[in-house]
Amino acid sequence: MGSEGVSGADLAGRRVVIAGVSTRWGSELARTLQQRADVSRVIGIDSARPTTDLGRTEFVEADIRNPSISALLPSLEPDVVVHCGIVWYPERDRPSRALHDINVIGTLQLLAACEKTEGLRALIVRGSAAIYGSSPAAPAFFTEDMARRYPLVTRFQRDIGELEGYFDNFARRRPEVTCCMLRFQVEVGPGLDTPFNRYLNLPVVPTRMGFDPRLQLLHVDDATGALAAATLNPVHGAVNVAPDGAISLSRLLRLCGKTAVGIPPILGGAINRRVGRHLGSADLYRDGELLLRYGRGCDNRRLREEIGYELAFDSEGAARDFARTAHGMKSLFPAPHPGSPVRSVTR
Repeated sequence: MGSEGVSGADLAGRRVVIAGVSTRWGSELARTLQQRADVSRVIGIDSARPTTDLGRTEFVEADIRNPSISALLPSLEPDVVVHCGIVWYPERDRPSRALHDINVIGTLQLLAACEKTEGLRALIVRGSAAIYGSSPAAPAFFTEDMARRYPLVTRFQRDIGELEGYFDNFARRRPEVTCCMLRFQVEVGPGLDTPFNRYLNLPVVPTRMGFDPRLQLLHVDDATGALAAATLNPVHGAVNVAPDGAISLSRLLRLCGKTAVGIPPILGGAINRRVGRHLGSADLYRDGELLLRYGRGCDNRRLREEIGYELAFDSEGAARDFARTAHGMKSLFPAPHPGSPVRSVTR
């Protein structure tokens, strides 16, 4: 796997376009980048206006699913494009049945627009480590080259695999563009509204009887910091965005002061589907069920050594900070992650 990409010095004064800027991650990235002296312009694209103040970030209302994006994007003359517009969870205005079309059509149109953007130097995509799946035969920590070694057994995994396939095809057609696919592990933190965070906030938490998976929990501030670091110092290929270490589900629930109820296998499927509908992840319950049975670990050496991001929290620390905020106490670090998101890396 090639590791050399566009260095930070090569992109001094860069112009960054963020697709999906109205998402939490797009907005956090915009606020982080606009504070950087080496970023001259930040432009956000989305079909919905941001609900938070983006400061000096310029906003362009546009739907990346519309073919007109192929004319718009080149006119903005970006050095870097960051795709934060992939929707991983059903939302009130984006039902689960529409996720596949939103993700596939949007990604294809954005890549077609990137094809026509001659000055583009780097493309970063906010993807998911769920492509590795969860199984009893899995290694303790997946490295980036293992994604194609295991079958894509769920609909969610297949969707991610399809999106990564489009991305890989673009990277082959445009080898001069540094294409970086970030595979994010499960994220936790204050103010984060995802099925997993809602699962942890249930008054009584159902678990699979006889299983105690080890989980890697990525703190929301590290998620923002890693995304910014990859934007500032991109590398070719896939990069796992995961914390050091892991924590068992039972310990996580104890830290959060939660009561766990073990569900026998014969009842697991029906209860998981019901809980999935309650958490807003009905179509994804199979992935969550496997994760909460077998867990998943990812190697983060490329993130630390090649992108140069120093994680503020390991899995235990992220769990403790989540428990602290769940009990009404202040987070150790306010979002976005403080300080420089990337250290210098010698290539």
